[in-house]
Amino acid sequence: MPRAAALALLLATATACANDVPEADWSRGLLPDHVTTEGGVVQNLWNGAWIAALATGAVVIVLIVWAAIFHRKRKTTKAELPPQVRYNLPIEILYTLIPLVMVSVFFFFTARDSEAITRVVGDAPVKVKVEAFQWSWRFTTTVNGKTLAPVAGMPVSDYHQGPQLVLPVNSKVEFDLSTEDVIHSFWVPAFLFKRDVIPGIREDNPGRKFEITTLNKPDVYAGRCAELCGVDHSRMLFSVKLVPQAEFDQYIATHQAGSAQ
Repeated sequence: MPRAAALALLLATATACANDVPEADWSRGLLPDHVTTEGGVVQNLWNGAWIAALATGAVVIVLIVWAAIFHRKRKTTKAELPPQVRYNLPIEILYTLIPLVMVSVFFFFTARDSEAITRVVGDAPVKVKVEAFQWSWRFTTTVNGKTLAPVAGMPVSDYHQGPQLVLPVNSKVEFDLSTEDVIHSFWVPAFLFKRDVIPGIREDNPGRKFEITTLNKPDVYAGRCAELCGVDHSRMLFSVKLVPQAEFDQYIATHQAGSAQ
């Protein structure tokens, strides 16, 4: 656990230097504030894992201290072996069952939440085709069957200067990821979710799609490629702007494919 905590702290401080990752908070286990319903599922799973790990660590420490204090060798004690328990069947069963139950519980919640955050129903009113390339992004948004003009970018040093994906709050959004060159990874830290963009995946493959439901948290959020993909990987930045529905409707009216920009 100390090693995991140190790694999480290092990750939080190192990525913060890039000025494109939301501020992490100890109350959220060093995760950024989530802006999707699925992010809440990830946050709960993360919190539960930390609570279970810390509780297990506390029990282990107490047992170590108890054994060190009450079972240390004393000067008045004869030099003989203490009672042996290696053939104590009830204790050996307990040693086996407790880890088995713990792993089973972790597996259940992980499988349940993984299925929830990767489920694609296909009824999202907003659908975004994400095309990754060396070294930027192209977003093509379709709203209720109406396709907007694509938004493409180029390598930048500040995510505010990269391509911006505009999405409405309180709405389900489906993403379809594709690339024609190398493996990239679509990552918006505020989503608490990322997915690799792998070349050669067919359009009907569910592995290239995922859905989110945005929360009512209008703001501009950073995005980046999380897979080392080439010389300008670190400049493969973009932003996601969550806006109220009225503002999104206005955005649609002015960004339809073929309209004057």
